[in-house]
Amino acid sequence: MKRYAPAVVGLLAGLLATGAAQAFPDRPVSIIVPWAAGGGTDSVVRTFAAGFQEELGVAVNVINRPGGNGVTGHSAIVNAEPDGYTLGAASPEIALYETLGTADISLADLDLFSRLAIIPAGVTVAENSPFETLEELLEAVEAEPAGTYSSSGTGMGGSWHVAVGGLLSAAGIDPTKVKWVPSQGGAPALMEVMSGGITMFTGSPVEALSLLEADRVRALAVMLDERSETFPDVPTVKEAIGKDWTYANWFALVAPKGIDPDARTTLYDAAARANARPEVQAALKERGITPVWDEPGEFDAFATQFAEQAEAVLKDLGLARN
Repeated sequence: MKRYAPAVVGLLAGLLATGAAQAFPDRPVSIIVPWAAGGGTDSVVRTFAAGFQEELGVAVNVINRPGGNGVTGHSAIVNAEPDGYTLGAASPEIALYETLGTADISLADLDLFSRLAIIPAGVTVAENSPFETLEELLEAVEAEPAGTYSSSGTGMGGSWHVAVGGLLSAAGIDPTKVKWVPSQGGAPALMEVMSGGITMFTGSPVEALSLLEADRVRALAVMLDERSETFPDVPTVKEAIGKDWTYANWFALVAPKGIDPDARTTLYDAAARANARPEVQAALKERGITPVWDEPGEFDAFATQFAEQAEAVLKDLGLARN
């Protein structure tokens, strides 16, 4: 057997260690989605994942873990092994759980990479609604007894409930005056809007895109700083009533706390390139979804501000438990 000097052995060991470090990832990476297949978060993540695996050079598997208004999947992300091979797709609900008292997890329990995309909240009514503008609708809400008008789009205290609660507060109206009707999502809520069962849908107009194109519903406003490229004729809340209120659902790439820094860098850089790929950008924009990528630290700052804003609205709605 050929023998090598200790210095040579040390050099070879160092080279092997370097090669092993550079090999990450050397097996498939999974992204846990806390919502069902076919939903908004799932669609965004699968579009992104197609580009992500091209950049990583290994398969990227999307795993749906729905249940408990996102608690099941978000908990699975928080408790996953922080080895870089299991990532997650966080949505705004994880910023609401502690305030609502539904789960003892929050964004602070995750390593935040970046938002991948956003879809703005809005106010959508049936095509035959008597309200032609957001101003007319809010004047009616203020004038009539609480519960006269209703909205839906998610569960009680969910993201779209926060959207309408914040809108009403910004307009100087008691946010509890609009009755919230819990829903399993945008599709059933929009069906209720068209049938006259509820007054408005305060989820994203993106979810109503086909109905808007078919003139089945009408969007009165979007909750953005500027008009949406997808809905250029729909005014912002600022334009409609002169009040500064914005709200958007976001879909973010996250990891369990304690992820290896080198693995994190590899994943973050590959994810940034994936999100910028033309085919990923085009696929999202075609559906009215706005791609987003945060520089290091930006998502952390956004998450803190978002959680504080949402907590204030939930307190105004009388839903805060903690």
